[in-house]
Amino acid sequence: MIQAMARPTPLSGFPEWLPTDRAVERAVIDTLRRTFELHGFSEIETRAVEPVEELTRQGETAKEVYVISRLHDGEQGGGEARLGLHFDLTVPLARYVVENAGKLVFPFKRYQIQKVWRGERPQEGRFREFYQADIDVIGSQELAFHYEVELPLVMAEALSALPLPPIRMAVNNRKVAEGFYRAIGVSGVAATLRAVDKLAKIGHEAVAAELTDQGIASAEQAERILALADVRGADETVAERVRALGVSSELLTEGLEELSALIAAANERLPGVIEADLSIARGLDYYTGSVYETTIEGHEDLGSICSGGRYDSLAQQGGQVYPGVGLSIGVSRLVARVLSAGMATVNRGVPTVVLVALGSEDDRAAAQRVAHALRRRGIAADVAPSAAKFGRQIRHADRLGIPFVWFPASDAGGDEVKDIRSGEQVAADVQTWEPPAADLTQRLVPGSAEE
Repeated sequence: MIQAMARPTPLSGFPEWLPTDRAVERAVIDTLRRTFELHGFSEIETRAVEPVEELTRQGETAKEVYVISRLHDGEQGGGEARLGLHFDLTVPLARYVVENAGKLVFPFKRYQIQKVWRGERPQEGRFREFYQADIDVIGSQELAFHYEVELPLVMAEALSALPLPPIRMAVNNRKVAEGFYRAIGVSGVAATLRAVDKLAKIGHEAVAAELTDQGIASAEQAERILALADVRGADETVAERVRALGVSSELLTEGLEELSALIAAANERLPGVIEADLSIARGLDYYTGSVYETTIEGHEDLGSICSGGRYDSLAQQGGQVYPGVGLSIGVSRLVARVLSAGMATVNRGVPTVVLVALGSEDDRAAAQRVAHALRRRGIAADVAPSAAKFGRQIRHADRLGIPFVWFPASDAGGDEVKDIRSGEQVAADVQTWEPPAADLTQRLVPGSAEE
């Protein structure tokens, strides 16, 4: 038994939603899951821990990894590897693919919605424990370009299905940047991309200064790099504007053709959602083709809510290489903004559709039989907590958002059900009565935020 304790202090960065807020988060997750599955993605779940050496292989994430151990173990014994909680879902995916390669069918289309942990400084929209939702297509040795077109469209469709303001997905192609940089004589492609990736935060002058001060580029080269980064648009004329900068190379041409194909497909399926933005660099070195970043209109201060790209080597084992393309949503981060901005809520506070009223405590067994019969037919039902006056039982249902109150048969007549929103009360048979389809489940509805 847990003994009485002083009022606990909340742990910063570890959100615990109230039931209605959790229902919003769950509804967001269910919407994402439904869209992913409609497009043929299969769900996996990986373990929460990985060896610390695998989690810290990239170096820059080492300070964010939570290492786990048993309370009474100074160190893990028995020659076991030190374990840490995963900080994203990519490292676990790489290990999962290698371990199960002989059992998977490639291209492997996977989605994964799990909690991850990062030991970073908590702030608005940034947590230490949060849900992340990833979709990836993984190939064996090769992966066709068309997945770089299809994947962002799937994710844009999933986000557009949520009650959010319009989203904007900005896309670029690493081949465009690398081909352009090398053609103008810049060899430090990775360092240049990392500098350009800061453009939205620090501005043109600061990026130019970083490029020149670190010897990455000359002042003239920096000017041309920034001219490329300023190109954006929602149609295939983007390629023409890049060519107008007077730079050409085989890799640049290939990248522009791929970028144009993506924009053309987006305009056909989701016009106005995806546009080219050549300032999108995604500073991580492993991206090799298309890259993506997504913002919500009117909430650009939140930053990217969904990002990712093409990589040519998720993992390697011997001579086997697993290229892929993937995107990731910080679900808890997105939900926190949905809640704080009043973008969406749920249609009621509890899953219950029907509250079965009690005339007296002697009627509880009969009321439970009614609730059981409704549940067997897929209608969520509960029995009133006490045999209070019917008016109080109706008010209890109203406070919880339960739309219907069921009155079991009495000496005066048969069963009746009351829609407490309209006040309409009608005769009902527990074996045949159906609520409107819209009332069967908790579901997302637009909130009170101004359009």
